[in-house]
Amino acid sequence: MKLIGFFNRDGGTFRTTDMAAYEAKAEQVFRDAGHDFEAVVVAGRDVVSAMERAARRDDIDGIVAGGGDGTISAAAAIAWKTGVALGVIPAGTMNLFARSLRLPLDIWQTLNVLATGEVDKVDIGSANGRAFVHQFSAGLHARMVRYRNGYTYRSRIGKMSASTRAAFGVIANPPEFDVDFEAGGVRERRHVSAISVSNNPFGANALLYADNLQGGELGFYMAKPLRPLGVARLVVDMLRGRFRENTDVMVMHAPEVHLHFPKLRQLANCVMDGELLPLERDVTLKVHPGELKVMVREGTAASVEREGAVNSLAV
Repeated sequence: MKLIGFFNRDGGTFRTTDMAAYEAKAEQVFRDAGHDFEAVVVAGRDVVSAMERAARRDDIDGIVAGGGDGTISAAAAIAWKTGVALGVIPAGTMNLFARSLRLPLDIWQTLNVLATGEVDKVDIGSANGRAFVHQFSAGLHARMVRYRNGYTYRSRIGKMSASTRAAFGVIANPPEFDVDFEAGGVRERRHVSAISVSNNPFGANALLYADNLQGGELGFYMAKPLRPLGVARLVVDMLRGRFRENTDVMVMHAPEVHLHFPKLRQLANCVMDGELLPLERDVTLKVHPGELKVMVREGTAASVEREGAVNSLAV
């Protein structure tokens, strides 16, 4: 394959990495595996535009993106729109999409896995046409990210510390709002504290990422209006990977979800793949089955297919 790698030098792990050495190693690993590969180290503010320019070329088979969840989400959107394959180097804090793809979280090991791997097709989500690979959320999560963004941090540990402080702030001051929703043939109005819509349902893990990105449906989650103690209980259940058992949480699966916020505040926010954005009054969320080409470990596609067959028999 003819590939270009874009490494966000301002993203997470790369901030403390010798990027000249990493760039050289990446080129060596991919070329040794038979690829035509060029690596580029880019500042965070320039990485999206650089990937967009490359993806428009007609001689490129794929892009390899290294950075945090924001960089990877942007790269996935570009790959989806242009039809090229995406390779993921997990250099961020949570690396949720990489976890769903079953990639190693070590940035050096991932080079070998991608270079010797295979191309598979997975689902990607969209909210009013904007792509997301992990989730769209409003309420608790958006308020936490807004609080976190108000703190100063310069490292992965610093970001995690800021997130912890923000979480305590949200526990003390949870939001409440109305939403009209339509999903899976159900249409209702609810008063809630949180909404999350994920690209395929979350697995039973504390970080809330999908175990399988080929299910062809969205996970749709809403939490009833919560007081501080209720938020704390929900956080504990999430950390235990058992949030579905929380009686304050509604869980649905559907290929499409429509949301309407009848009393939308002017400065209300949502979060898409970790990025804080203005919340629109009406949001249509869809899953696009098998429309994103991704580079994965050799044998991953067959393994996921076997697991899906076993789960279907169990049901």
